[in-house]
Amino acid sequence: MNLFILDDIIHLLPDSVANQIAAGEVVQRPSSIIKEMVENSIDAGAENIQVLVTDGGKSCVQVIDDGKGMSETDARLAFERHATSKIRNASDLFNLTTMGFRGEALASIAAVAQVVLKTRRPEDELGTMIQIAGSKIESQELVVCPSGCNFSVNNLFFNVPARRKFLKSNQTEMTNVVADFQRIVLVHPDISFTLYNNGVEMFRLPKATLRQRIIDVFGKKINADLLPVEVETSLVRLSGYIGKPESSKKKGTHQYFFVNGRYMRHPYFHSAVMKAYENLIPVGEHVSYFIYFSVDASSIDVNVHPTKTEIKFDNEQSIWQVLSAAVKETIGQFCNVPLIDFDIEGKPDIPVMGAMSSIPHQPKLSVTTYNPFKNEADKKYSRSNGWEKLYDKYTIPQQSTIEPVDLQGLTPITDGRQNEFPNDIPEELNLQQSIWNNHFSNENSSSSSFDVTVPKFQYKGKYIVFPCGSGIMVVNQHRAHVRVLFNQNMQCMKFHNRPSQKELFPSIIQFDPLECVVLEGLMGEISGLGFDLSNLGGGSYSVNGIPPGIEGIDAENLLHEMLASVKGETCNVRKDAQEALALTMAESSAIVYGQVLSSIEMEHLLKDLFETEAPARTPDGKLIYTIIEDKYLENFF
Repeated sequence: MNLFILDDIIHLLPDSVANQIAAGEVVQRPSSIIKEMVENSIDAGAENIQVLVTDGGKSCVQVIDDGKGMSETDARLAFERHATSKIRNASDLFNLTTMGFRGEALASIAAVAQVVLKTRRPEDELGTMIQIAGSKIESQELVVCPSGCNFSVNNLFFNVPARRKFLKSNQTEMTNVVADFQRIVLVHPDISFTLYNNGVEMFRLPKATLRQRIIDVFGKKINADLLPVEVETSLVRLSGYIGKPESSKKKGTHQYFFVNGRYMRHPYFHSAVMKAYENLIPVGEHVSYFIYFSVDASSIDVNVHPTKTEIKFDNEQSIWQVLSAAVKETIGQFCNVPLIDFDIEGKPDIPVMGAMSSIPHQPKLSVTTYNPFKNEADKKYSRSNGWEKLYDKYTIPQQSTIEPVDLQGLTPITDGRQNEFPNDIPEELNLQQSIWNNHFSNENSSSSSFDVTVPKFQYKGKYIVFPCGSGIMVVNQHRAHVRVLFNQNMQCMKFHNRPSQKELFPSIIQFDPLECVVLEGLMGEISGLGFDLSNLGGGSYSVNGIPPGIEGIDAENLLHEMLASVKGETCNVRKDAQEALALTMAESSAIVYGQVLSSIEMEHLLKDLFETEAPARTPDGKLIYTIIEDKYLENFF
């Protein structure tokens, strides 16, 4: 009898492999490294922290602090998995007061990068330098260095090429670096921070108050829009600032929640803030806010997500009500809302009719000469005067009063009888029926089958309505114009053929450092749209020219919105940024709802729309037109 002895198949992974797996959760991009190391510097009691970034962090990320530093043994042990000074036992997980606690950050970073650490405690004469690459310690020696820690992380994902190729462009990675940097500095105004990008200083933030720190990060302009929030209950203490209702914008707002000194995302609490602004700001717009929660550390769970940005609260509904009430109180206290005061002295000056007063008689003015069915043989439809003249012919003009119609004199229409029309219009109605039948019968028809002479009218200043082969087509005029302008903007950026309309008195626009990073990377595309900008230094730009056709639009707000739309992009494909710029400019420049269009304007808009490759939807997927089919209309009758 043959016995087959099989080898065991379960085995322990090497530490280097386990660290790389852990790094997949902790280290996602260069900004993750900055977040972890700066938080460690804060926990170490640092008062001055410098961050130096090269090539968006892909080549080098360096964090220098003046904290307590580490001994030679601690420096070596810090790169081991689950080695930490923050917690001692499991109960500490439910009462966290530090930023980091898992002991995975340094081990994960060292597993996917080349790390050099120089550290010294204030009481030591010499410091320690350790070099690690791919979890392997290459050297350790004593060096002369300042007290504190100096971490240098080079060539991120050098040993994991599959992950390195998924890193985005330098501009996109730097955008993420600045975003994480801002989240940290906004919650620690008592610490001095400095950020360098390729040797150029982007932020120099001295110790300051919270309001001054917000101004230093986002510019002086935001100072006038901040309203203080302060409330304390048995559950939570809220503090911070919210924006005034008039400062609302569609894009580019700064919205931050912090709990116990830690940044968090919380859609539920965000809805509480937006609920307080209901009916005070236009639909679809947002306001900036910087709200800080102070709660009992045992009432929250920060270990929900590896990046610790999603936090669970024990009393979310109660805190939601406190937050909404606090925001409403601040808005009512600091914003001037016109009120009607009924407690006024004396009586209001309202004229009152006397008992003997009479209203003067206003005689009716009747028109007896008007006949809507009067034959006008000399008034025929032609392609030059358009269908609006045909409609005007059979439309009763607006008179002050119109003589009542004698309904008894009208002959009812029986089921077997066809409607009778004046003798001068059957040819015109036949022409209309021909256009109706020959018009494109489905939404996928090409522009070549679109007939601009089809009768059309505007409904509520929002929709263009006209017949088509399968029913009635309803076109959203704003979205149709967005699609047309978007295609034009993309062509202009592609060929750089849009002229710039020079400004007689150039204006100065101030951009924050994050916007400057995006702007410098897309200056060619913005110039292709027709903007002529000159860098004056310090985040200031001179607007020497603007695209023609945007008169009446605030160029400063438009540029801020365009950059805000690009900041949210995560792709490294330049076309995505171009489309974001083109769409934002198209949405700002398109005709607004309520704008009255002439028949010729509607014809041109529809013709341009159906000449585009995708006339059915806007670039962001919104429906442009729909068709109400004949069969649905028949069901109503």
